[in-house]
Amino acid sequence: MLIAFHKPFDVLSQFTRELPEHRTLADFSLPKGVYPIGRLDRDSEGLLLLSDEKPLVDRLLHPRHEHPRSYWVQVEGEVDDEALRKLGAGTLVIQDHRVAKARVRRLTEEPALQPRLPPIRHRASIPTSWIELVLIEGKNRQVRRMTAAVGFPTLRLIRVAIGDFLLDGLPQGQWRELTATDRRLLGL
Repeated sequence: MLIAFHKPFDVLSQFTRELPEHRTLADFSLPKGVYPIGRLDRDSEGLLLLSDEKPLVDRLLHPRHEHPRSYWVQVEGEVDDEALRKLGAGTLVIQDHRVAKARVRRLTEEPALQPRLPPIRHRASIPTSWIELVLIEGKNRQVRRMTAAVGFPTLRLIRVAIGDFLLDGLPQGQWRELTATDRRLLGL
């Protein structure tokens, strides 16, 4: 079984509850026996895959398979061309690890998304901008560390695709089992 779940903000990508106030995957009536393939940190939203098929973990996560994961990232400030170049070049070193090359582009319009609860902080004097970042690796808080390293802290982070499988149309907090067509979009 392979499941796509739209993880909301402020939910841990695990089933065990460390503190009573933390929301976890256990709060969403997911089938028994599935576990997350990869993670999204508590502050991130978007597509999370879960499965009871252990061989999928390596096929979807190991960088040698170059399996792309796409993120929409709202950053503080007007992102410039130099920052975009640095994000994509594969030359950033984050915690002694040189990140792999990435595809990056500025989003010309703010994506049509459900509002985040609680909302992103708003500062009238500091603009924000959106980028799309496509990675083939996923270190802990990598996107946030990458944008901070080029001077544009992440305010909101949403994983919108894995391979060619899009989160599109799956409401926050909802999940569905993937079809054979969906699996092909994932490259499986």
